[in-house]
Amino acid sequence: MPANGVCSVGLEVIEDNAATYASGSDSAGVSEDEDVQQLFVNGADRVTSVSSLPKKSTEARGKLSQHGDDGKPAVAEKRYASLPNREQHQQFLTEFLTEVLNSAVFNATDRSNKVLNWVDPEELKRTLDLAIKDEPDTHEKLLELTRATIRHSVKTGHPYFMNQLFSSVDPYGFAGQVLTDALNPSVYTFEVSPVFVLMEEVVLREMRSIVGYPNGEGDGIFAPGGSMANGYAISCARHKFMPDIKTKGLHALPRLVIFTSEDAHYSVKKLASFMGIGSDNVYAIKTDSIGKIRIEHLESEILRAKAEGALPFMVSATAGTTVIGAFDPLEQIADLCAKHNLWMHVDAAWGGGALMSKKYRTLLKGIERSDSVTWNPHKLLAAPQQCSTLLTRHRNILSECHSTNATYLFQKDKFYDTRYDTGDKHIQCGRRADVLKFWFMWRAKGTAGFEQHIDKVFENAEHFTNSIKARPGFEMVIENPECTNVCFWYVPPGLRNVPRDSSEFRERLHKVAPKVKERMMKEGSMMITYQPIHDKPNFFRLVLQNSSLDKSDMNYIIDEIERLGKDL
Repeated sequence: MPANGVCSVGLEVIEDNAATYASGSDSAGVSEDEDVQQLFVNGADRVTSVSSLPKKSTEARGKLSQHGDDGKPAVAEKRYASLPNREQHQQFLTEFLTEVLNSAVFNATDRSNKVLNWVDPEELKRTLDLAIKDEPDTHEKLLELTRATIRHSVKTGHPYFMNQLFSSVDPYGFAGQVLTDALNPSVYTFEVSPVFVLMEEVVLREMRSIVGYPNGEGDGIFAPGGSMANGYAISCARHKFMPDIKTKGLHALPRLVIFTSEDAHYSVKKLASFMGIGSDNVYAIKTDSIGKIRIEHLESEILRAKAEGALPFMVSATAGTTVIGAFDPLEQIADLCAKHNLWMHVDAAWGGGALMSKKYRTLLKGIERSDSVTWNPHKLLAAPQQCSTLLTRHRNILSECHSTNATYLFQKDKFYDTRYDTGDKHIQCGRRADVLKFWFMWRAKGTAGFEQHIDKVFENAEHFTNSIKARPGFEMVIENPECTNVCFWYVPPGLRNVPRDSSEFRERLHKVAPKVKERMMKEGSMMITYQPIHDKPNFFRLVLQNSSLDKSDMNYIIDEIERLGKDL
């Protein structure tokens, strides 16, 4: 992707959007009878700029912007009708998509532009026109609202957005997302989603093969986020041990206990509470100095639960903890699960992407022995939000656990093989085709491309780590990060001579990261998160998953933090 904001597919990049799309301007469109194929230049294989498209006739243009005496859109437009109409909508959609490509995709990911334009919440409420109205807005007004939405949104695809465990605007993922929305499927039966049912089957099997399940056998689903995928794992594990739960409910159960790291994602505790197991029955296992589960504490807690008369049934290990990026010792956990007959789940929502790399997949050694895995391609593989999966080695357990055989949707006497009506194994009914954007990326890059992507982001993390170790004022929280989370403190010059064991040092250091974060957001130069953990004061957590970054970007981040915080 060009760093100068120029659209590589030939769309004209518009720097002054307001001038180009000013209300009432004669923006170019496509005539009613012009085939969509004419949007492509013969032999050039690229989209032309909107300004080069044939203009609509004055008469046709008038129909699109016709208003009554009161200035409101004419009733003849039938704006209430939920159906695309070439005469009424083609020009608007062309202008809208061009605006999105220029402002939300290409210009928004240009390093020379801001990550965000900070506005205080109360001022933003006054600035934005968010009111719901009785009468429809004109197309010109809708384009104005589009520009305002883009202007005031955080550009999460910007190279310097490294605030959470997602980032970038992958061009092929974006294309798949657009196609998904255009087709608007719901993936529950083959009759309404024939391509996507089969696509999910292929992608999920390949992911299970990469995890290490023999021949890719088992089952899997695309879930609405990693939290829900972890919830599915809890549900399947509980069903395996107590299948009567499906019909008899919680009254048929003993006290069930789950074990997970004290640094695990909060969703394990949240979903256990949601499912009636209770958050008190999620036993937090202590971690070592680099964030890994302590195996000896895990086994002692399993024995304690049994002595209490409870039923331990599941260990949820983590492959890439949210803050530190630690990988639990999966082989040792697998040994304990086998010894005590426990379901082994691996929350690899963040770190699962490392499985695509021959060099880094060793971080997850032992994952092939798990019963289930959460893996979010929208994290380390940079697929668009949201794209989360639950994979399991147990065939049919999702259906056994969740299906209800609703006869108005999952009829068994259809004219095709109803094994392809896969929706009943989900707790959702309507469900997006999250697979398409990921499959499209995979076809565009190949497995080799994903491996190069993973190797690049780890290379960036290693370069950043080595650079700050050599820079005065920067100190590592974890000396040698396992994943692409790099956690560190910046100690300003005025704090470097304060005794480290004093309360003054700790209190002042705790305030540095929040203040630097405030300054970078108000300037719009970067977004990097911070947090404390256990007894450690606030520190920065750089998370890298955008493979377009290079060593110069790593140096920029270090210089910018130093610039913003050197006077604190």
